[in-house]
Amino acid sequence: LSSLFSPSFRPFHVEPTNIVSVNDDMQRVTDEASAMNKRIHYYSRLTSPADRALIAPDHVLPAPDEIYVYSPLGTAFKVDSCTDGYGKNSSLVTIFMIWNTMMGTSILSIPWGIKQAGFSSGIILILLMGILTLYCCYRVVKSRQMIPLTDTSNWEFPDVCKYYFGSFGQWSSLLFSMVSLVGAMVVYWVLMSNFLFNTGKFIYNFVHDINVTDIVPGTNGSNKVICPSAASDHPPQNRTVMFSSGNRTDFELFEDWWDKSKTVPFYLIAVLLPLLNLKSPSFFAKFNVLGTVSVVYLVFLVTVKAAHLGIHLEFNWFTENEFFVPEFRILFPQLTGVLTLAFFIHNCVITLLQNNRNQENNVRDLSIAYFLVGLTYLYVGVIIFASFPSPPLSKECIEQNFLDNFPSDDIMSFVARMFLLFQMMTVYPLLGYLARVQLLRQFFGNAYPSLFHVLILNLAIVGAGVAMARFYPNIGGIIRYSGATCGLAFVFVYPSLIYMISLHRAGQLTWPALIIHIFIILLGLANLIAQFLL
Repeated sequence: LSSLFSPSFRPFHVEPTNIVSVNDDMQRVTDEASAMNKRIHYYSRLTSPADRALIAPDHVLPAPDEIYVYSPLGTAFKVDSCTDGYGKNSSLVTIFMIWNTMMGTSILSIPWGIKQAGFSSGIILILLMGILTLYCCYRVVKSRQMIPLTDTSNWEFPDVCKYYFGSFGQWSSLLFSMVSLVGAMVVYWVLMSNFLFNTGKFIYNFVHDINVTDIVPGTNGSNKVICPSAASDHPPQNRTVMFSSGNRTDFELFEDWWDKSKTVPFYLIAVLLPLLNLKSPSFFAKFNVLGTVSVVYLVFLVTVKAAHLGIHLEFNWFTENEFFVPEFRILFPQLTGVLTLAFFIHNCVITLLQNNRNQENNVRDLSIAYFLVGLTYLYVGVIIFASFPSPPLSKECIEQNFLDNFPSDDIMSFVARMFLLFQMMTVYPLLGYLARVQLLRQFFGNAYPSLFHVLILNLAIVGAGVAMARFYPNIGGIIRYSGATCGLAFVFVYPSLIYMISLHRAGQLTWPALIIHIFIILLGLANLIAQFLL
């Protein structure tokens, strides 16, 4: 039967207990198919990887709608494969999938990153980092093709790392992948705490007809912008003064029990911890479209706010005044750390491109997707920075989450927070599932060895999120640290090293190629070190 299909289509078997299905149907793969798959795996170990004499027959494959690819940036896509050896997605769909996968929480910190680097420097860095990460992603896509005499049609990038670096490549890729996943989950917990706090505050004030004024500097008028960090270097708690005929004691009691860092992060445990322990969280993958809706709405919000606030820019290259920042600042590595995660798709790009109908267009489609991602980041970052009302407020007031610059009673910001809160609460279990699969399967050979094992892992992940939301709720800092760490391996080091090694083995390594790729590795190392120095 396998002879009827293209040899590039390499089927595989997923144990019934580990299948991610949209119906939670755990028996789609028959016992006969499972047994045959095990026999084929046994016989295939007797031959070299290049020998295609023993290939598992296609009827052991799970149905195409049971196969998903997950991204640590917060999205999950259904993988639709065809039996003729290539995917059925058009170039337009492929470009959109890559764009949607990359558009994660980093977009909320881009305006803050531009402020840290300086306006002109920030724009230049977004362009340069986009080009650099695109090239490294291109090297990831081409890495499988440079392995001779071996069928790599079903390999992912960690498999390539294992081929070149052995067990060190396997375990180090697992480590850095877990850093990106856990980092994303920590950022999600901090943001969910923020959005839940502001959403609950808005609803309480609306229901009880309470008018509140934030105890922070801000502009006047219907399009109010605030500066939460003006009074303190610590993250704002959004304390308020009440103007209402209601019961003051009840309002104070509400603020005691509804605190952004002291209570709300703990309330999320009751909702999210049980969801993390589900064997198959694939139900939440159906809400993936919310990620697109959230990004589109953020672009709309930014456009409307800028139209009302106008443009407030003043160009000073190295001098700083009361309201504006220099065009170049020594803190620019903080933006490069954020951008490393913002442009990060290197660990799942091969899977996404495998489903492109026209494989010869992979490089073109990947380049277009990166261009659109960079354009989205530039638009949101530049518009928010340029329209931030300076004076009366200083550009230094731009928060690590730019939604914090709008008060909790702002209607458009309330809608944005609601969208993002619901989206993140549906994506968070998917990220936890991927972390569980990657870690527990490596150590125990099973993604769900027992409820006890899963619960211990989930408690550790949730505990990290709660601790960060309680003591270090700075998403810009978390994003840049995790981005620079996982980016060092997946973006800068592994793609460059693999390319140099493959050229060396083929006798084609030249001095220019060697110097350029060593320089890329050094850039990644400098990017990581700088995060801890600034």
